[in-house]
Amino acid sequence: MGLRLLHLNLHGLIRSHDLELGRDPDTGGQTLYVLELVKGLAARPEVDKVQLFTRLIVDRRVSSDYSKPVEHISPSAEIIRFPFGPKRYIRKELLWPYLDDLADQIVQRLQTEKALPDWIHAHYADAGYVGALVSRRLGLPLVFTGHSLGREKLRRLLAAGVDHDQIEQTYSISKRIDAEELALAHANLLITSTRQESQEQYSRYGKFNSKDVEIIPPGVDLNRFHSIDLNLNEKDKELEKLFQPFLRNTNLSPLLAISRAVRRKNIPALLETYGRSPVLQQRHNLILILGCREDSRQLDKQQREVFQQVFELVDKYNLYGKVAYPKHHKREQIPSIYRWAANKKGLFVNPALTEPFGLTLLEAAACGLPMVTTDDGGPRDILSRCENGLLADVTDLEAFQDALETAGSNSSLWKTWSNNGVDAVSRHFSWDAHICNYIALMQKRLKFLAPRHWTLANTKQNSPIGEKLLLLDLDSYLEQSESKVLENLRQNLKDSSLKSGLKLGILTGRSLQAARYRFSELHLPDPVVWVCQAGTEIYYGNENKSDIFWQDSISVDWNRKGVEKALFDLKDYLKLQHSDQQGSFKISYLLKESGEAILPLVRKKIRKYGFAASPHLKCHWYLDVVPLRASRAEAIRFLILRWGLSLEDVLIVATEQGDDDLIRGMTTAVVPSEHDSSLERFKSQQRVFFANSTQDSVNEGLKHFRFLKNN
Repeated sequence: MGLRLLHLNLHGLIRSHDLELGRDPDTGGQTLYVLELVKGLAARPEVDKVQLFTRLIVDRRVSSDYSKPVEHISPSAEIIRFPFGPKRYIRKELLWPYLDDLADQIVQRLQTEKALPDWIHAHYADAGYVGALVSRRLGLPLVFTGHSLGREKLRRLLAAGVDHDQIEQTYSISKRIDAEELALAHANLLITSTRQESQEQYSRYGKFNSKDVEIIPPGVDLNRFHSIDLNLNEKDKELEKLFQPFLRNTNLSPLLAISRAVRRKNIPALLETYGRSPVLQQRHNLILILGCREDSRQLDKQQREVFQQVFELVDKYNLYGKVAYPKHHKREQIPSIYRWAANKKGLFVNPALTEPFGLTLLEAAACGLPMVTTDDGGPRDILSRCENGLLADVTDLEAFQDALETAGSNSSLWKTWSNNGVDAVSRHFSWDAHICNYIALMQKRLKFLAPRHWTLANTKQNSPIGEKLLLLDLDSYLEQSESKVLENLRQNLKDSSLKSGLKLGILTGRSLQAARYRFSELHLPDPVVWVCQAGTEIYYGNENKSDIFWQDSISVDWNRKGVEKALFDLKDYLKLQHSDQQGSFKISYLLKESGEAILPLVRKKIRKYGFAASPHLKCHWYLDVVPLRASRAEAIRFLILRWGLSLEDVLIVATEQGDDDLIRGMTTAVVPSEHDSSLERFKSQQRVFFANSTQDSVNEGLKHFRFLKNN
């Protein structure tokens, strides 16, 4: 059987045709790269099937193409769209609260497939987060490509003087960095485009391991991007019409920039440099292809700001007749625009503040257009192979101006650069070469990483936990319940067990022995499963041995002594609880002052030493540090996969701060009338029921979700 591959690309507008590149900050080079990669892989004889999972969008403001659940790209490739979050199209920074829903949906879907994917390739931090969850639950190898990184973005924005709180509010930067750390911790392979990405950007992450990195530069479609065009004169006239309304003299050599209208692309710096230079204005027109727009007032805030700067700089330096920024262009025109600029002995300019790779540089080079580009990231690697232009410090406008003036001053050197670019792209950066390298490296690095098929092997028929499960927290809900509540619960469990097969499960931070002792005082029916020690141990019925598969799953890279030593520096904030509260896979602390402010400090310490661990705060005062792959929520999903249940078969009761991880995703949950305020934000979640009764909230929830009926 050939390879079955799964790619995750969650944000932006992606379809198999007519990509709307530059429409917004989320629909750019990454979208194009992923689609071309999927198409290229599907064309290979080694590959049976390629699936691209993304978001389903129902929004009158965008094409109905994005609302199709399935879109066929080719006989062996398809786009699968999942509904998660609002139906409308939203920017990627607003997707974080809904990613757990998607992870649950993907696991459910893959369970129905005839065969699991050979690996998951997640693109960008949001897909990395989802990919990590799916990978850990199904045991699938994970490949991660960040495309751009949160730590680097944060560094650049802080250096530019942007306030940290404003960065957090606009970009949810802490969530993005956390997701990148999680993806790196789970990834079997990290693919970067350049050596600089690996050495200077990914290396700043706690779970980065240089041994897991492979550098595969993106490819260029040489069928579209090439230097020969038999219809050049005809297309020249068409493009002249595109730029004519802006330019007095279309015969001047163009400085061409093609990018999205986002701050990182640094287009205003290019305008500023051009405006300051009489030499550049005498020699060149400036052509800015910044995506398509109907009305700049309808663009998102960041795009509006960039265009406003463009308009103001054109006015400031009186650049009317010298700068073109057309409102519309077609994607199929882009190769012709490169060739048009090359035919006029122009230059391609990339002034980005940070450039993970720079696919447009390769496209321009393939069309014979030399470059002046930012001295950051990918352009260094490209220029070292192509030798077709100059690098420039785009943060130093004088140096940038000097590079542009120098590059346009020597026609003989321009010709050499043009030929070098065409030849080098053909040899080093074709899509054929990229796909061949990709498949060869995947097979070499991942061939020994088989999926854990046991997770899907069992069914309800041999399950020790029955067909329906009610999970109650012993330490909060049961311990704090009044006798009347317990009496109602006792009777409901007795009745529903006979009618619908509902069984009881217990969640607790205690050890099994301590949990059983406390539970015996409640006189409730015997639980069929115990999730103990904050989700790190699972026991069935009266057994005393923890599930070995769960222990094996969470023990990866766990170093209890190392974590405890790393957190010793926080002794002014944390105090170790008594030894009887500790576990082999759990370190329990008591906070000296309540609040969630301790969590970033703990995470920072853990990442500094590269430990695979995560902190969980419960009831504002109690902090448990457990293996990265362990939590109560993950233990529940393990049980579901292990014994053939679904999330709809399990009802969770959540009451306290720290229970939010239990009700994220597609879980079915009841929140009693008396609950911690931190759970209020889940009121809009369809599968979370907020009970009104103070005496019988569990029964109210059981009735709401029809758990008392025999299916």
